[in-house]
Amino acid sequence: MELLIQQILNGIIVGSMYALIASGLSLIWGTMKMLNLAHGEFYMLGGFFMFFLNVSAGINPFVSGIISIAIVFIAAVIVQRVVIHYLMEKPGWTESHLIATFGISVLLQNLALNIWGERFKNIPYYVDANIYIFGIGLSAQRILIFMVAVLVIVLFWGFLKYSRFGQALRATSQDRDSATLYGINTKLIYMIAFGVSAILATVAAIMLAPIYSVNPWMGSDLLLKALAVVIIGGLGSLVGAIVGGIGLGILEGLGIIVFSSEWQNVIAFSLLILVLWIRPSGLFGTKEW
Repeated sequence: MELLIQQILNGIIVGSMYALIASGLSLIWGTMKMLNLAHGEFYMLGGFFMFFLNVSAGINPFVSGIISIAIVFIAAVIVQRVVIHYLMEKPGWTESHLIATFGISVLLQNLALNIWGERFKNIPYYVDANIYIFGIGLSAQRILIFMVAVLVIVLFWGFLKYSRFGQALRATSQDRDSATLYGINTKLIYMIAFGVSAILATVAAIMLAPIYSVNPWMGSDLLLKALAVVIIGGLGSLVGAIVGGIGLGILEGLGIIVFSSEWQNVIAFSLLILVLWIRPSGLFGTKEW
């Protein structure tokens, strides 16, 4: 029973990060109708910048995290402005964005490989202690991960719901032409939304890097998990991303008890196939923005 509860708690903690990453994908789909296949590489860049600033340069973890978020945000905005922006104005957008973002993914992976090398980089825990909940020990790092995930998701939801930018973003996602007629700068909305999605991926990388380490391929598995989560939850749904992420994390945690950690991907994609079979639009297949 103790092991069962511990794995459920671990699943909720890891699932909260799945939800965070998937929320970025859902944001992009809800506004631009695109699947960003380079989303995992922004996660990877966040991890490497955090390693460089915190471990190599010896900067405080909080300051390193803020700087890493700013750098990845700027990188994402540049990618959107240089590549995505021009593709959106041309025919074949449905296919071209997949090809372009896949190319960006390969480019960023190889850049990271040449700059930082293939060896895995380790980041020390930001909080090195144990916390006991109902007699079950959890590392303070994992508790911190969950707290940050909840805080960021709440701030993200409030930002979309109540800020002027959030209102403009929802208007743009519903009808781009009407939003333009009302004076909304849709090009700016797309650019900032792309950058915000990269911020969510970077926060997840910063928090998970001490547990999973940093390497040039770290974004690939997380992207697959995030894609599974957004499809299970429903494309474009923030609620679906949260429920799907936490649900998947719990199932993976329980799956380790029954099988082993090697079955995590099998569990994720088995759940994906089951949901697509029963409800192709996902659990929450309507827009929540």
